[in-house]
Amino acid sequence: MPTIRQAVEQAAKRIDRFEAKLLLAHCLGVGRTYLITHDRDELETSVWQRYQDCVRQRAENVPVPYICGQQEFFGRPFKVTPDVLIPRPDTETLIEFVLSAYPKDKSFTLLDMGTGSGCIAVTLALENPLFKVCATDVSEKALEIASQNARNLKADVNFYLGSWFEAIPQGHIFDIIVSNPPYIHRDDEHLKNLTYEPILALTDGFDGLKCIEHLISHAPSFLNSNGRLVLEHGWDQGAAVRKIFEDQDCWNAIQTLKDLGGNDRVTTACLR
Repeated sequence: MPTIRQAVEQAAKRIDRFEAKLLLAHCLGVGRTYLITHDRDELETSVWQRYQDCVRQRAENVPVPYICGQQEFFGRPFKVTPDVLIPRPDTETLIEFVLSAYPKDKSFTLLDMGTGSGCIAVTLALENPLFKVCATDVSEKALEIASQNARNLKADVNFYLGSWFEAIPQGHIFDIIVSNPPYIHRDDEHLKNLTYEPILALTDGFDGLKCIEHLISHAPSFLNSNGRLVLEHGWDQGAAVRKIFEDQDCWNAIQTLKDLGGNDRVTTACLR
């Protein structure tokens, strides 16, 4: 059997070297530092076979988080499968804004729509234990993953199955509604590189603004007075999303936030 160093060298001929190390560390159940300090250790046959399969999948463009079965988000490990989007650092912009906008000494009700892996709902519930968090998704399989993440990370979140506001039990009203909806334009060239992720969580099949329009138009019926809607969107959609808010007289305090890359990423507004 090859040594750790030899296995990485061989894999690096097919895939990125950093990813080769990530996958081998995953197969061994160790951190990447272990690979350096034990680079002359021979792999067991079962580990070598598993590693070869992982490398093959990555060479076929399967995302590393799907191969490993998890992705870190806001410093926590989230289980992911092809039934949910892979959490991305850009979404942390939404998390940071909500945490900064609401004090930790007062309780607020919060709804995460289209929760997917549950990374937004679970993170907010853990970062501010006074948030009373609900989350929805139209996909039963996605809700299973989100529920598992909540249990694994010990987050108190109530989950509801259904399409957008149809999932909300009658009489439920919130202080905050957040969402990372499908916002990629159907003709966006980036879609062809995302074939392993659930298409319905990526695009609305139109211009990328249909779900955003739906959320903005229906959210007022589910928000308390001065309630807030916070939406993630594409880097080039800030102006369009602000206009959708502005076209409805019920919103004020409209603002767009930039991600770490300096791109428009989150737009928020308050109910008058």
